[in-house]
Amino acid sequence: MGKFTKKEKSWMMYDWADSAYSIIITTAIFPIYYKAVAGNAGVADVDSTAYLGYTISIATLILALLGPILGTIADYKGMKKKFFLFFFTMGTLATISLLFVPSDSWILLLIIYTFTSIGSRGAVVFYDAFIVDVTTKERMDDVSARGYALGYIGSSIPFVLSITVIMLSQLEIIPLSATTASRIAFLITAVWWMTFAIPMIKNVHQLHYVEREPRIIASSFKRLWQTFRDIRQYRTIFIFLIAYFFYIDGVGTIISMSTAYGTDLGLGATDLIIALLAVQIVAAPFAILFGYLAKKFGAKRMLYTGILIYIIICIYAIFLETITDFWVLAMLVATAQGGIQALSRSYFAQIVPKERANEFFGFYNIFGKFAAILGPFLVGLTAQITGNTSYGVFSLIILFIIGFIVLIFVPDNRAAE
Repeated sequence: MGKFTKKEKSWMMYDWADSAYSIIITTAIFPIYYKAVAGNAGVADVDSTAYLGYTISIATLILALLGPILGTIADYKGMKKKFFLFFFTMGTLATISLLFVPSDSWILLLIIYTFTSIGSRGAVVFYDAFIVDVTTKERMDDVSARGYALGYIGSSIPFVLSITVIMLSQLEIIPLSATTASRIAFLITAVWWMTFAIPMIKNVHQLHYVEREPRIIASSFKRLWQTFRDIRQYRTIFIFLIAYFFYIDGVGTIISMSTAYGTDLGLGATDLIIALLAVQIVAAPFAILFGYLAKKFGAKRMLYTGILIYIIICIYAIFLETITDFWVLAMLVATAQGGIQALSRSYFAQIVPKERANEFFGFYNIFGKFAAILGPFLVGLTAQITGNTSYGVFSLIILFIIGFIVLIFVPDNRAAE
């Protein structure tokens, strides 16, 4: 880390902070807790998985609709940090609110989860856009990849703490119910997230911006409309976004619903949690490796590599029956998950105009989030039709193949046309 500046390190640390939410709430403990709460209310396993998918779709739809508008407003001087803080505060407070939901109120749990998701993902939109303010174009791949690596490493600490509390309660070493232990994990997440966001809040500031104009909201809509009118000028950006729309959908769906369909396959909570912890540990060096290889072979080729790995994952999911199979699948995810996300972020940051980074990251958000509506819905619908969650995961292969094909038409050079 010694070669990075204070601003770069502070920006990376938000990956360290927010990733606790990603692993504990999005991926691991919350889905298992939700499945238990839904079970207490008499909801069938396949149906509860589908309802979780629908909830993720609703949350991402809300944020996707807001993204470009808020991003355009945030390009004005002094606005980016304000929007970041708003969503950050929403996410952390909603995460704390999970502690107070009754153990059989699965609908209320999903409603509050929606607010945690909007807060977390909304803050990340503006966090991602801050990369143009903290580093140079030449260093973006490395800085972005290191951020993801720090996220995987950092999230392992609160994850281990949470697992320890849950396992000690299961072994009756400490006098806590499974519900209370899970709620403590949610509290750990919120405290970790708030604490390690401090360097980002304190040291990262908006350097590239558009000067404020009268009637800022009306002016933002005019700028947004002008961008659509000038879409040919940004051909490279929008072709990339179409490719990103499809392949990131599959990535996000596999991350957010992995424990839910693992549970449907009959895997125990302990086995799932240990496997997910291993993913965090293995994914960190692979994220750095993707950043290093991008310097030698280009980010586009490494994105192809990540997509191909996910296509293999979708095929392998059909044969998922045992804990060994789940471990193989988890390790495959670990090799590509961080790299494909980090390089997508840095590649996009390199081809957008810096002073309009928020506006374009708003589009990055809407393409990514609208995509994330389709994936969970596809998994949920296919699972209900076939009665088999594995076929739902396999259906995601369509998204990766389309993303791969569209990415071919993105120029190898990184200058926006």
